[in-house]
Amino acid sequence: MTPLFQAVRRFAGEVWSVYFTLLKVMVPALIVVKLLDLVGATAVLAQGIGPLMQLVGLPESMGIVWAAAMLTNIYTGMIVFVEYAAHEPLTVAQVTVLGSMILVAHSLPVEGAVARAVGVSWRATIALRVGGALALGMMLNLAYGLSGTLQAESRLLWQPLPVDDSLAIWALDQLRLLLFVLVAIATLMALLRLLRVLGVERLMHWLLSPVLRLIGIRREAANITIIGTTLGLSYGAGLLIREARQGALSRRDVFLTMGFLGLCHSVIEDTLLILLLGADLSGILWARLAFALLVIGVLARLSFLDRRLAAPERP
Repeated sequence: MTPLFQAVRRFAGEVWSVYFTLLKVMVPALIVVKLLDLVGATAVLAQGIGPLMQLVGLPESMGIVWAAAMLTNIYTGMIVFVEYAAHEPLTVAQVTVLGSMILVAHSLPVEGAVARAVGVSWRATIALRVGGALALGMMLNLAYGLSGTLQAESRLLWQPLPVDDSLAIWALDQLRLLLFVLVAIATLMALLRLLRVLGVERLMHWLLSPVLRLIGIRREAANITIIGTTLGLSYGAGLLIREARQGALSRRDVFLTMGFLGLCHSVIEDTLLILLLGADLSGILWARLAFALLVIGVLARLSFLDRRLAAPERP
């Protein structure tokens, strides 16, 4: 057996190990999400959070948009938004507030399950992301209201195509998603190895060290933070699983990294999607990024967090 074959085989084993861990989490979560959607859980959640929308300057009807995004994904939230926005015109500021909240808190059953697999509890995920979304929404609403900016009526830049919502099509879409995740994980792990060999990883650590120090994350988590922030939480979490198993990251690093990614991930694709609804970059990108840095920076300096994470992990 040649050294090259051994290296490829070892790499394939590592990729499959990370992917299989995500599969065990994502497949049940995707099924639960579909079942919740079928039994009308979105409407029930919308009734509960409808009154909260007034806190962020939005009509109660927008509660179902956020509920749809939280229980399913951003795309579903966008489709619901188009339907309701036709009867309830919103300003650019309002769409920006709603879009920022969706970007912070969406796909919670799936992404929460992924975070749990890494070691972050459901309670922490929901508190950080739902609470963070409301806090960011209130701050943006206050800022836009006091400054009088973005008060023009928003313009929708996207219209959804007719979709076949049969179970067969849904299952096929989920299969495509899971296959894409496998390809993405293999590509990212290969890219990380290449960056390490070329010395680029060291340069990235040096460039990011001021920001990482600000949010209390060691430089060993730099590349994972970049990947999760730009591409998505699940990809960052998949790589976190591998690094944590190898002992390269502490529980504190894992918690703070996942906390940051929970508040600010997939800044390219997700941000572009919300822009199509008529939102402004000032809130959905820059304010969201600054908010994530601020919140995680504060959490990193709380002494009780260090004590909690230093305690033995519960089985």
